[in-house]
Amino acid sequence: MRFSIGRYVYGSAVIGLGIVALAWHDLSNWEAMKALAGLPLREILSDIVGALEVLGGLAVLWPRTVRAGAFVLGLLYFILALLWVPFIVAHPLLFDGYGNFFEVFAFVSGAMLLTARWARIGYYSFGISVITFALYQLFYLSYTASLVPTWVPPSQMFWSVATTIAFALAAVALLTGLWALLAARLNTVMLLSFGLLVWVPRLFADPHRFSNWTEAFETLGIAGSAWIAANYLARRARAGGDG
Repeated sequence: MRFSIGRYVYGSAVIGLGIVALAWHDLSNWEAMKALAGLPLREILSDIVGALEVLGGLAVLWPRTVRAGAFVLGLLYFILALLWVPFIVAHPLLFDGYGNFFEVFAFVSGAMLLTARWARIGYYSFGISVITFALYQLFYLSYTASLVPTWVPPSQMFWSVATTIAFALAAVALLTGLWALLAARLNTVMLLSFGLLVWVPRLFADPHRFSNWTEAFETLGIAGSAWIAANYLARRARAGGDG
């Protein structure tokens, strides 16, 4: 597979999540992994997940093993996403379960996009994930605003609303094909900006806080998936067809 910065961003983020899981021996503190909290032998399971993330991420970084790594990570994150299904069934009106499911599934989408066989499915599943990002921010608008640095003009709520609209427009573009490549690239930039403006300062302020690391690497990983989606669209445009 040709050089792809998105692939390196995705792989590095997954490795980061794996290292954090191994260091803390507990993935359930990662917002998207809270479903692990009720499982027996949670610490052992977290260590297994962390080891698979590190190995799978390293495989993704090496061109000769990228598809094997993508298969391992895709299967791993698919299983982790399924852990949210019982919560969704038990609380169908609570969006938190859907939001966490699709945060994890965005990593599944990134993995599928790295394969030739499942790339198309991965692309559309990522587009669906982006819809849930918009809905999550819409339902938790005040919380989203609280994450925006106070020094960024004009206001925290302005950027909360603006990024929610941006996610919604990006989802429409990705799923309809209208200006999809531009939307994928802008979505990537926005996600990377979240990491730089929100989570990097929080890491410096409190490097011992588990959630700061997991949220930072999660944001980076989803940005990597968005970047891979943009690369997928660019390849299709050069090929002049659906591929």
